Amino acid sequence: MHLLNILFLIIVNYNVENLFHPEHDSVAGKPKEDIEWTPEGERHWSYTRYYRKEENIARVLTNIGEWNGVDVVGLQEVENALCVKRLCNTLRRGEYDFVHYESPDSRGIDVALVYKKSRIDTLCTRPIHVNLGTETTRDILYVCAKVDKRDTIHFFVCHLPSQRGGAAESEWKRERAKNVLQQAVDSVFRTQAEAKIIVMGDMNSAPKNDLRGMRNQMTEFSNSSGTHKYQGRWTCLDQFYISPNLDSLGIVRIYDAEWIQEPDEKYLGLRPKRTFNGFLYQKDGFSDHLPIVLMIK
Repeated sequence: MHLLNILFLIIVNYNVENLFHPEHDSVAGKPKEDIEWTPEGERHWSYTRYYRKEENIARVLTNIGEWNGVDVVGLQEVENALCVKRLCNTLRRGEYDFVHYESPDSRGIDVALVYKKSRIDTLCTRPIHVNLGTETTRDILYVCAKVDKRDTIHFFVCHLPSQRGGAAESEWKRERAKNVLQQAVDSVFRTQAEAKIIVMGDMNSAPKNDLRGMRNQMTEFSNSSGTHKYQGRWTCLDQFYISPNLDSLGIVRIYDAEWIQEPDEKYLGLRPKRTFNGFLYQKDGFSDHLPIVLMIK
């Protein structure tokens, strides 16, 4: 069977910015750097605020998927499985499941994949570690899944190292992570030359066609649009790469509804509406990123 038989497969990637559970947690036996996201921390992150954030993110995904709902969601900046499980239940109880692994990131923020159980059957899942020496970062998540019990798609969900400390100074970290990702993609192609592969995530850099065998779907977007705004400049940090046999079937857009944005008083225009502006809590905030949507049809 060919992927042409799949109608309106809606895939979303969304960096949900600091979706922390309010309890202090640990990873690999070490306390996470998450104290500020607890009730006692400087952000006073209560269960009420946590629940509201989950509801706001679910509202965004519900609006993207409309009546039928989204089919697959790649997530960045979720703290643990409790956060993802609650999001699934808030989205549509009983209809969604997820894949998540605890990564060694010092803050405890991970990636995850949420999927509609009626359409997606997972066949193989694993975290792919990125070695940065003495530093830590998020694992890359690999999920091989059967769609509508017919076609197999290989998903990779990424959150590459940030530009903290300077874009040039931190570039080696993203390059190392991208090399690990390339090796993983190559290993799929070696076993199945016509494999259907979708890479999604926050790449923390402008979109480039820099994965062999894959095309970055976000290179077409101009500097006047993007998923993240910093000092008045939009950049498509969030990206989809897809393999050649999906290229002609995929349509990509940025979900830039005005209701998930707010006026940018300093630089004009709009900007994503965050849960916090500095330390000012906004109960109707979402994230500092806009979601991106890939429709396969």
